[in-house]
Amino acid sequence: MFGLSIDHIVILLLAGLFILGPERLPEAARWVSSGLKRAREFATGAKAQLETELGPEYQELRKPLQELQSLRIGSPRAAVTRYLLDDAPASPVSTPSPVPAPVPLRANERPPVDPDAT
Repeated sequence: MFGLSIDHIVILLLAGLFILGPERLPEAARWVSSGLKRAREFATGAKAQLETELGPEYQELRKPLQELQSLRIGSPRAAVTRYLLDDAPASPVSTPSPVPAPVPLRANERPPVDPDAT
């Protein structure tokens, strides 16, 4: 869920050890784990209650959320990979009209002035 690596966990434990001390660290770890467990149980219970109360309509509500979840991107590399390797047909994109090449100035000719640009 959060993507914590072993390095991150070790750093958090060391920070907790220095901040809380060795006496209070085990108690704080139990408190955090019990809080996370209660939050997970609450979320599971709420989901089960929604499923029982809404019935088949619950799945219809979840479809847009699942589509949003599929659009979620973890990194720019994943976005580029998904864009380049996606088999879906590309949407038609209008090509901009070509910009004419600038004409070189003649001898002693002053360049045009754009009053909006200055």
